[in-house]
Amino acid sequence: MYKFLEQTVDGYMTRDVATVRRDLDMLALSEMFERDDFNSYPVEDDGQVVGIVTKFDILKCFAFTSAQMLPRYHELMGRKVGDVMTPEFIYVSPDTRLTRVLQIIVEHRIRSIIVLNAAQKLVGIITREDVIAALKATASD
Repeated sequence: MYKFLEQTVDGYMTRDVATVRRDLDMLALSEMFERDDFNSYPVEDDGQVVGIVTKFDILKCFAFTSAQMLPRYHELMGRKVGDVMTPEFIYVSPDTRLTRVLQIIVEHRIRSIIVLNAAQKLVGIITREDVIAALKATASD
């Protein structure tokens, strides 16, 4: 367990990250989620991360409201990622300790965290599964 305390995001993050654009429609996004089996995608605009979109964001579109009791699937799936993404997102740097990542994941109940470098460019993503793998890899018998 002591080895885990020293580990950073850089050693466990996924570096080849699929991203989406704001103008992608929800139907295409849902197909990407199904194909890739991801829970979220960073949203990029001109090489800058401007938000994150998750499977939960799709589900929120279908939540009943007093104004709309029965959302229409095809109308909602025509909406754009930019309409439903979360523009305020949590991110870490490659040198962030995994103990901090674990704390963020637990406190905010999120599945993944975007990794940005000092120039605020996307360099990876760290997930719950990555943290679990790090815990297992650093476990001492």
